[in-house]
Amino acid sequence: MSIWQKLFGRKKEVEIEDDEPVMTLQLIVGLGNPEGKYKGTRHNIGFEVIDKMAFDHKIPVNKSKHRGIIGTGKLGGKQVALIKPLTYMNRSGDCIRAALDFYKLSPADIVVIVDDVNLPVGEIRIRERGSSGGQNGLRDIIAKLNTDEFIRIRVGIGSKPPSWKMSDYVLSKFLKEEHEAMIDGIAKAGDAALRIVSDSAAAAMNQFNNRGVGNDK
Repeated sequence: MSIWQKLFGRKKEVEIEDDEPVMTLQLIVGLGNPEGKYKGTRHNIGFEVIDKMAFDHKIPVNKSKHRGIIGTGKLGGKQVALIKPLTYMNRSGDCIRAALDFYKLSPADIVVIVDDVNLPVGEIRIRERGSSGGQNGLRDIIAKLNTDEFIRIRVGIGSKPPSWKMSDYVLSKFLKEEHEAMIDGIAKAGDAALRIVSDSAAAAMNQFNNRGVGNDK
């Protein structure tokens, strides 16, 4: 059960018909790890954003397809697919590659939501292109798509304490005092994805990027 189901109640399960390739579909992909032991960890904040969007927009994400869990519906008047890869973080590109091939889409048709240790908890940053910044999920997506030209929403999870290993930190859970900022960041990331789909990445960057419009270096 996601944090949003815990807060607001369990959403009604809806049977989903088999989806067919459509040319106007936008893929919104939240990165994370699928096992229960990873739920609520910093690395899984992308999954939490998808859960929040699914709850807010009544899009059940409950169908196993393209090596992930997927739900399709309308968002901002556009047809979207919300996706949580089941390939684990380091193989996120496998799921996205499979979905793009099935729907006959290009990397320009995806929005990736991912954790970022270089941002304070709850801050978000939107970019249209750029390097992985050391994030393994983004690194794999760039390798599998052979391009870094896709929109990504980075959600801050805070900096690693000096004495910690990075792998231990990203797989740790948020501290109690970080929960308010974490929930705010998840909500902002969902709102940013909606703005991207209904308007444009540039409009979303103007609204949500604290330091203005720009690209990852």
